[in-house]
Amino acid sequence: MKTENQDSVRTLIDSFSRTTDEIFSLEELRSLLLSGKKLIMKYGADATAPDLHIGHAVNLWMYRTLQELGHKVVFLIGDFTTQIGDPTGKSKTRPVIPVEEIERNSKEFIEQAKMVLLQDPDVFEIRRNSEWYDKMSAQELLSLMSIITNDKLLSREMFRRRQKEGRDIYEHELVYPILQGYDSVVLKADLTIIGSDQLFNEMIGRDLQVRFGQQPQVVLTTKITPGIDGGEKQSKSMGNYIGLAHTPREKYGRVMSMADSLVADYLKVYTDIPLPDIDQLLKEMANEPMKLKARLAWEIVKRYHGAVAADEEASWFKKTFSERTMPEDSPIISFGKQSGTIVEILHKCFATEAKSRNELRRLVEQGAVSVDGRVIRDVNSTIDLSQDQLSLKVGKRRWFRLTA
Repeated sequence: MKTENQDSVRTLIDSFSRTTDEIFSLEELRSLLLSGKKLIMKYGADATAPDLHIGHAVNLWMYRTLQELGHKVVFLIGDFTTQIGDPTGKSKTRPVIPVEEIERNSKEFIEQAKMVLLQDPDVFEIRRNSEWYDKMSAQELLSLMSIITNDKLLSREMFRRRQKEGRDIYEHELVYPILQGYDSVVLKADLTIIGSDQLFNEMIGRDLQVRFGQQPQVVLTTKITPGIDGGEKQSKSMGNYIGLAHTPREKYGRVMSMADSLVADYLKVYTDIPLPDIDQLLKEMANEPMKLKARLAWEIVKRYHGAVAADEEASWFKKTFSERTMPEDSPIISFGKQSGTIVEILHKCFATEAKSRNELRRLVEQGAVSVDGRVIRDVNSTIDLSQDQLSLKVGKRRWFRLTA
């Protein structure tokens, strides 16, 4: 393991500053990077839902940078703790997830993380915390719990809020931060990079490591941006996210649909364009928000799928939306009859996506559906399919060619 010099460490920490919110502590991080030690970096993920988005990937790219310096990421799947349910940010207890679903989610998590992280066994390892918790006796668990006081756990803002609102707090939820913290003890973690919502749990980890005679892990929290709608942070449930599993086309389109006010922050947090170049772009394109957004979309697609894919999506988007033409690769839907209601036709188009008829009716009522350029708002409208082909557009980016 090569020992980094003062200048290279300073450069690394400066590069992290564009996506880092807080460091506990900066001096400890500097000492670790100068020590020449091969760092063990914990990346923990509960398998509640198998959807990583570009917000999660901020942490992954920082880990990737450290991997390239020879440090090791331990991708820790919280298969045991997922059964408890992380109470972070929740106003009520999470439902229990079946073991089969946890395993399925875990596999998808790993595949998405591999879009960023290096896979060399020297710098990448997968672990599951069921390895130690399935074997832990009640006596060992009670001994672990005796280290952290109840007052410490109840000092957490989310638990205080629940108490104030008269909502229940269950004991297994109080134990969760202890278990997440103890993961760091088992792994002998030197560093972890997290969202700020996980800070309490990882600071418990620092406390436990000290009690077990280890050096406490350095904790970096990363910046969180609003979702693409300008509201709450990116979330699958809110639909305001850009997912790693999204296709290049979906990534590009979601960026182009986002609020103009978010573009500057997204360029700084979600691309690797040097900051001086971003400042120059913001000046040059100050009066061309769509052009600036297109650059952001290109950069995000390039980062995950390569420049060729980014060029293809830029060309497709321009042709489809600027020139108002139907894409040549639009799927052909054979309806099987000479006519049908718009809802019946949509149901056929979205057969593989299991959209309900109520969802399809709402799309029509909201004016999101057009046939040959004519917006259809009546869910009972009958569409004549006896012509050679009709174009069906749903929302801003979905096109179908209809035939009887």
